Amino acid sequence: MIRRLLAGLRRNRSLVAIVVIAVGLLVGNLTLNQEPLLGLDLQGGVEVVLRPAPAETAPTQDDLEQALEIIRNRVDALGVAEPDITVAGGNIVVQLPGVDDQDRAINLVGQTAELRFRPLLARSVSRAEIEEYQATVEASSEEDSSGDEEAPDAAVPSELNVQDLLEGVLTDPGDDEADATVILPSRPDADGEVSHFLMGPALVTGSALESATAVLEFAQWNVQVTALEGAEGIDRFNAAAGACYFEAPDPLVCPTGTLGIVLDGVVESAPVVNAPAFERDRINITGAFNETEARDLALVLDYGALPLVFEDPAEAGLVRTVSATLGRDALRAGLIAGIVGLGLVALYMLVYYRFLGLAALGSLGVSGVLLWVIVSFLSETRGLALTLAGVTGLIVAIGVSLDSNVVYFEHLKEDVLGGRTLRSSVEQAFPVAFRTIFWANLATLIGAVILWLLTIGSVRGFAAMLAFASILDLIATYFFLRPVVRGLARWSAERPALVGMATVVAAAGAAAGDPAAPATGDPAAGEARS
Repeated sequence: MIRRLLAGLRRNRSLVAIVVIAVGLLVGNLTLNQEPLLGLDLQGGVEVVLRPAPAETAPTQDDLEQALEIIRNRVDALGVAEPDITVAGGNIVVQLPGVDDQDRAINLVGQTAELRFRPLLARSVSRAEIEEYQATVEASSEEDSSGDEEAPDAAVPSELNVQDLLEGVLTDPGDDEADATVILPSRPDADGEVSHFLMGPALVTGSALESATAVLEFAQWNVQVTALEGAEGIDRFNAAAGACYFEAPDPLVCPTGTLGIVLDGVVESAPVVNAPAFERDRINITGAFNETEARDLALVLDYGALPLVFEDPAEAGLVRTVSATLGRDALRAGLIAGIVGLGLVALYMLVYYRFLGLAALGSLGVSGVLLWVIVSFLSETRGLALTLAGVTGLIVAIGVSLDSNVVYFEHLKEDVLGGRTLRSSVEQAFPVAFRTIFWANLATLIGAVILWLLTIGSVRGFAAMLAFASILDLIATYFFLRPVVRGLARWSAERPALVGMATVVAAAGAAAGDPAAPATGDPAAGEARS
């Protein structure tokens, strides 16, 4: 008994190997508690389309790719599981499944984060104060032009309409250039009031910074930044600090001794510069920040400004929200469709092919286990998400896999009808059938790869599942189905009805002139009859 068992195991080494591998991988998967991540349409979340704002020159592909990487870093820092961020038709599509604070995520994703340190020239105050500053600039310019030295760079508010500042007219975002004198709004205060500031050309930009961290100091959240070393970093920042030092401010560059911190055209804070120079890791951005605002500001500064300015996705109607309830309903519907489809196909296979149908379902089960393990692993390591389109791909893959089994079984029937025994037909039919199965799966795989390369978003999920299923179908057919069918042929040689072959064997016997005799002889005898 044991000897026969060992002999059977030796004959079916491939069957034992694939079963052991599948079971081992499944146990490891369950032990590590890995499972597929669900995409936006199955667990809810938000989709944001970032469309570049109109500009004189169209954004380049390099600009879009750079923006995509910065956005990806921001989203990863948020801890969003399985974000899907892609470039599509000149836009950047960001899918954030399972996000709780959607407004925060939208703001963080689309924020340009262009940081500029601008000298504060005047607040929205009286005409006399602004005109007094204009007179100072003009007088200084005349003195410099009469001398031998070149006049230093200075903010020239006379280029602005003074009435704009008095009436609260802000600089158009398209005119908010780093080297321009502009009128910018402040962040709303606790009462919702917004101040307007006359700001000079930027003395330092965010490119001079190396890193940023949110810190809590004296019960107030601030952002501590570290400047780069050298001329383009701390040296440039200290030059600005020296010009704005409140005890001796440069009357042309920074008459108020105040250096405004401007992020995306909004004055976050306008602190008085209390030292003429700073250590590069001792620079604080202060403002009325709460913890979330400070952390978000530090995050966007840490990863740098986007190379493009995007339209507000909420105002442009480019935000799509999927509720968690809708996602669960979609998942339930997909699972029900898959279970019903699999049940009907399984019933057909069992009724028509009997134990061969059971072998086909076993092959499908093995490939299904391997697919589950692969998708779970890639979800954990590569962020692969299972979307509704992916579920559709799995359902289609069930049909593709069972098609392969049907091809083999029908070749088997043809060989039996040709006069071979069932046992010899198994060995003769498989190579021919497997060639057909291989080329069919290869065609499916090529189609899936093309879909993956030429599409984005959820269609890629469909392509991925179809590709994985095609490869695993070949593996399961060769290493599982073939030895199982070989064993069934030996077991049912005298009872072909058990494998759905009674009619075929009877027809073969009738063709050979012996309707009562099933084709059960040895291979040589079977081939002699053919």
